Amino acid sequence: MRRKSRKRSARTKIVFLFDIDNTLLDNDGVTADLKKYLKRKVGLKHAQHYWDIFEQSRTKLGYADYLGALQQYRSEHPRDLRLLAVSRFLVNYPFANRLFPNSLDVIERVKKWGTAVLLTDGDVVFQPRKVDRSGLFEAVEGHVLIYVHKEHELADVEARYPADHYVLVDDKLRIHTAVKKTWGRRVTTIFVRQGHYALDPKILAAYPAADASVDRIGDLLSYDERHFEPAVKIISSRG
Repeated sequence: MRRKSRKRSARTKIVFLFDIDNTLLDNDGVTADLKKYLKRKVGLKHAQHYWDIFEQSRTKLGYADYLGALQQYRSEHPRDLRLLAVSRFLVNYPFANRLFPNSLDVIERVKKWGTAVLLTDGDVVFQPRKVDRSGLFEAVEGHVLIYVHKEHELADVEARYPADHYVLVDDKLRIHTAVKKTWGRRVTTIFVRQGHYALDPKILAAYPAADASVDRIGDLLSYDERHFEPAVKIISSRG
């Protein structure tokens, strides 16, 4: 028994941190569906008003708050009962249909080498609902962290999921840069080039490249343990 214990402790403990929106799940597609539904239900003018509120909220909060924007819209249009249909559309949206191909397979694969955790920003109602209805909650066995600004909560992440090394999988270079600044060589950043943030030339020019990048989340199925643990040992030896 002692020999087995020493062998396990000698292995590098890795925690894989997965973003959700536009990393595992096509959130741009969700937004496009909502835009079509809003236009059909409330008309172009009112739909545009909602999106103006939404963008102002996102700028202020730093994350997408669909239901919060809807609540604010309601305060300005208290007799517009069409909002109830929009609310049902959001709450009952089939998020599982918006998972990128092989998202669940990638999560299952990396669990061979470490713990898979969802690390995301969002509100306290809609984001957990998305995690649950998409099947992601079950895929990561309940390991879900939802913050307002996750890049500012790395100490809490470490406390909840201590590890020798972290692998961050995200579609936002801004997040990779912030996390790398804090964790340095303790994290391997993998940039997933999916979604409007990942394809914006201005954003790409504004931040340094991640440690690795893939065109699609499913490309990580070609990765194996050698892409993670050996990299950790090389990085550690340079420290």
